[in-house]
Amino acid sequence: LLEKMADVSLKEAALIVGVVAACYWNSLFCGFVFDDVSAILDNKDLHPSTPLKNLFQNDFWGTPMSEERSHKSYRPLTVLTFRLNYLFSELNAVSYHFLNLIFHVVVCVVFLKVCKLFLDNRSSVVASLLFAVHPIHTEAVTGVVGRAELLSSIFFLAAFLSYTKSKGPDNTIVWTPIAVTVFLVAVATLCKEQGITVVGICCVYEVFIAQGYTLPVLLDTAVQILRGKGSIPFSMLQTLLKLIVLMFSTLLLVVVRVQVIQSQLPVFTRFDNPAAVSPSPARQLTFNYLLPVNAWLLLNPSELCCDWTMGTIPLVESLLDVRNVATLTFFCFLGSLIVFSLRYPGDSSKTVLMALCLIVLPFIPASNLFFPVGFVVAERVLYVPSMGFCILVAHGWKKLSNKSVLRKISWVCLAVVLFTHALKTLHRNWDWESEYTLFMSALKVNKNNAKLWNNVGHALENEKNFERALQFFIQATQVQPDDIGAHMNVGRTYKNLNKTKEAEESYMIAKSLMPQIIPGKKYAARVAPNHLNVYINLANLIRANESRLEEADQLYRQAISMRPDFKQAYISRGELLLKMNKPLKAKEAYLRALELDRTNADLWYNLAIVYIELKDPTEALKNFNRALELNPAHKLALFNSALLMQESGDARLRPEAKQRLLHYVKEEPQDANGYFNLGMLAMDDKKDMEAEAWMKKAIGLQPNFRSALFNLALLYSQTAKELMALPILEDLLRYYPDHTKGLILKGDILMNQKKDIVGAKMCFEKILKLDPNNVQGKHNLCVVYFEERDLIKAERCLVETLALAPHEEYIQRHLNIVRSKIASLAATEQSSLPADGTATAAAEEKKNSFQNLKEVKNEQKTTQTTVDNDKGHSKNKKRTEKNNMDKETPKKSTKEIKDIEKKRVAALKRLEEIERILNGE
Repeated sequence: LLEKMADVSLKEAALIVGVVAACYWNSLFCGFVFDDVSAILDNKDLHPSTPLKNLFQNDFWGTPMSEERSHKSYRPLTVLTFRLNYLFSELNAVSYHFLNLIFHVVVCVVFLKVCKLFLDNRSSVVASLLFAVHPIHTEAVTGVVGRAELLSSIFFLAAFLSYTKSKGPDNTIVWTPIAVTVFLVAVATLCKEQGITVVGICCVYEVFIAQGYTLPVLLDTAVQILRGKGSIPFSMLQTLLKLIVLMFSTLLLVVVRVQVIQSQLPVFTRFDNPAAVSPSPARQLTFNYLLPVNAWLLLNPSELCCDWTMGTIPLVESLLDVRNVATLTFFCFLGSLIVFSLRYPGDSSKTVLMALCLIVLPFIPASNLFFPVGFVVAERVLYVPSMGFCILVAHGWKKLSNKSVLRKISWVCLAVVLFTHALKTLHRNWDWESEYTLFMSALKVNKNNAKLWNNVGHALENEKNFERALQFFIQATQVQPDDIGAHMNVGRTYKNLNKTKEAEESYMIAKSLMPQIIPGKKYAARVAPNHLNVYINLANLIRANESRLEEADQLYRQAISMRPDFKQAYISRGELLLKMNKPLKAKEAYLRALELDRTNADLWYNLAIVYIELKDPTEALKNFNRALELNPAHKLALFNSALLMQESGDARLRPEAKQRLLHYVKEEPQDANGYFNLGMLAMDDKKDMEAEAWMKKAIGLQPNFRSALFNLALLYSQTAKELMALPILEDLLRYYPDHTKGLILKGDILMNQKKDIVGAKMCFEKILKLDPNNVQGKHNLCVVYFEERDLIKAERCLVETLALAPHEEYIQRHLNIVRSKIASLAATEQSSLPADGTATAAAEEKKNSFQNLKEVKNEQKTTQTTVDNDKGHSKNKKRTEKNNMDKETPKKSTKEIKDIEKKRVAALKRLEEIERILNGE
């Protein structure tokens, strides 16, 4: 009979689907807000690259359960559904909200099936519809992290339904449903912790519903047994056996759960739950007052708030507080219902009893009565308790509607309640559209919660509206003057507004509010881990001043002394030590951080930077590779390891360097540096057309990209397209009029290709205006004088050049040639030397010089990055020198000339690459 009544018709299911869709369709337009950011956007456990086993080692937020900062919320199956969402749609919020909506529909349908065990069909539908539209559920359904409630509820109800089938004919035990129940309880618990409370509901169901006992009957039986006047009935023994199996399985689950959290409760501060750290009797009075507050939210869900922490509900510190009347009234009403349900037989008392079980038992883990939780009130935890509330309302409505006098009124009231609740739910969904709308709606309900002011400030900060964000952060400090986080927010915003003095003052206030160290007492238990970031933020601020680096280091060391496992302090200190030119100490800091977290790709990357500083490129490359093993999309590791391979000069590494740069440009398609370095690799491989395409791509993204412009011009010069190089050089010199090598290359092309001696002379003269001691520019100007047949001026010019570089043999040789020519002209009165031989002779004279330049060893210096992946680029240092064009009459063969030219342009290319990296382009 129970199974027949518990069947849900297609019409009823369609009605529920339609109602839920009508109430929650707009939730599909909401984004990721509040806790969604930590659980979805910042949670690496969602990524396919993360091993599945991590889901069972980390908490709900992706933090290892072993870490003290973990919230100990162990919900791997819920995270698994997030991962499936990510697999199909990555971070498209629509799919996440749609799946939540589907799960809510499933809960409503299964709940209807449960209701039919204790209510008639009509009342069951009423209870299910009220549950479907109740506004208290918006946090669980529209907030993506509320999926933990939805999934846990599905298996919670399924476990209960399975248990109802454990009673066979003649009161025999059917073990299969019990085994299924135990399995479903475990699954429900892996979705959310409160799933385990269904065991208590099964126990109550077994004793008072399945066996039909009442409290007086049980007491009378117990008294008779104790007096020795009777034995335990066989049916009661069977009941005890079933209860023992249930309780043993529950105990086993509890033991496993305690092992998972490593016997540690999460660390919460007084800001999360002020009553938890309050003295008696304020703690007990406040916790008991929170029960009627939750009940009122179910009765009147008109003022809903996403965050009830901090000062939202003032502490009840005295027995004379008028709010104690609400607590007393609540317990009186609850007590009367419990007495009615346990004392009297009949369907009505059984319905009330099961409703009370659904209200009370699932709420116990969140009640603060047995252990503190990280919140004061949370609407999402009322998702399952509201089932019992809906059964109570539907049962009461049934009683009223059965009376002819009240039938019409009861139907009207029901219609009004369902309609207004549906409208409220639809309207409430829009509050979850964005973080700004959510927290602004919360401030309308409660202005005494500093966390809400902070969160509105964060939402504005994310939109780069720092001025307005600052107003909300300052208001947070006024609402809660001892809120360390609020003062840190003020300091950070002042820093973003470039008001360093005000920022430092705010950080100093936050630092002064930190609890003092008490000998013998663990510091970590008395402060939120993120509050220690005040030392990091303050140190990061003052280290911009070169004279205060030691002071910044002292702050990092202070944070480490307070919390030796403070990973971020080691990371930040490592960066500072590099800045202070202490690479060995920086290495120690990073190695210590790696002892705490060997799975952090940024740490391996930073250690690679240290090895570059220590002139150990082999070890640096190994660490880059480790970073990429952990995070194949680590942009800086991809980019800088590719440059390290390129600068190694090992041709075998070039294909891998190219692959990494291709991966980098896929991750950062708008960064011209990636395309530029692909172009440089192509030039090394003599793939001229490919190099040209990459350089053009880089210039297209960044028209004033100096190195790309020069190297593209150089490429044209190398491939006998000198005239195509000229407009590129014009663009280069328009952006950078003082670009020396650009002027030299332009002068070279003008003189040798266009025979524009005047234009070439202007280029070289400009170089000497910028740098009168530039040997290359001055020597090339001497060549111009030679081309102009002004041998006297050429001689004087070469004498001056030789004075600047007395050890350069080719200058002395060219001077001798000019003097010889002057003497020859004086004797024979000849006019000039063949013009076409001068440049090529000069090129040959510099052949050995260029060969040496090409083989200059690279010294790579890469900027370090912080853990939040601040942009950095590889930097190289090379000693550079431009080709000097000298004059000599003997002509070389065409092959020799081409070889010399190739070496010349290759040298120029490498020189410009060095300059580009030095300047961090």
